[in-house]
Amino acid sequence: MKTILVDAIDAFFVEDKGKFSVFKEMHQLLESSPNRKILLTGADDQQFAEWGLDKAPYEVFTLKHNPEKTNPQYYRELLEHYGLEASDVIYFEHNPAAVKSAESVGIRTYYYDSANQDLVKLEEFLKETL
Repeated sequence: MKTILVDAIDAFFVEDKGKFSVFKEMHQLLESSPNRKILLTGADDQQFAEWGLDKAPYEVFTLKHNPEKTNPQYYRELLEHYGLEASDVIYFEHNPAAVKSAESVGIRTYYYDSANQDLVKLEEFLKETL
């Protein structure tokens, strides 16, 4: 069963008036799948607490900006950390450079437009790839 890698900030966690909270509709969509979910971020310790990642409903993976998600090494370390192959995961991400980075190591990745928050298209991607 594939693991769903989820962009943490500006996808799963959204900002409103300077505070971050879980995008409830996305959480509901993800909960409809029995697959393991891992939130991906580059947050350092201060950002981790500030953005509420310490209260996330799923595992959170960060390399504290060393390297950033725009660097393929981030995804190599993620896969190694969890003992996964690129074929074991799917990923959605709001940053086009991070999408290309993940794809460069073989991860099937969907560009999630955080401005539009199109959960219908995200759900289609999940159904196609799971």
